[in-house]
Amino acid sequence: MPRRREDKKNKDLDFEIDFFERLLKKKPDFIQALTALGGAYTQRGDYKKGLEVDLHLSRLRRDDSTVHYNLACSYSLLGELDLAFSILRKAIDLGYEDFEHLKYDPDLENLRKDERFQLILKNRQTPYADKP
Repeated sequence: MPRRREDKKNKDLDFEIDFFERLLKKKPDFIQALTALGGAYTQRGDYKKGLEVDLHLSRLRRDDSTVHYNLACSYSLLGELDLAFSILRKAIDLGYEDFEHLKYDPDLENLRKDERFQLILKNRQTPYADKP
């Protein structure tokens, strides 16, 4: 990506992050703002802050499969593979079904290198809640 375009993208992300951070100071449990902020942190490469947001969302939305999928992505990006697999299984248990996206999501690249990933795809109809 040309330098100018990358600079613009970073400026846009900084603006977006600042906007959502200020909004969340007034309303800390605003789900849509948290979701957008987590995505912006991840796009900027600030995976630890993205993880913090995803953890907060997972406490607010305990039964939301997409929230847990995003949390698994955050753990994967940080190299926390065991946690990523555990949370990904939970997301599937909660109803996450977009396996085509899961196969190609760059955030899960770390997981695709592990044999457990193929087991998840193979057994996606099987509940994982009581498996290690």
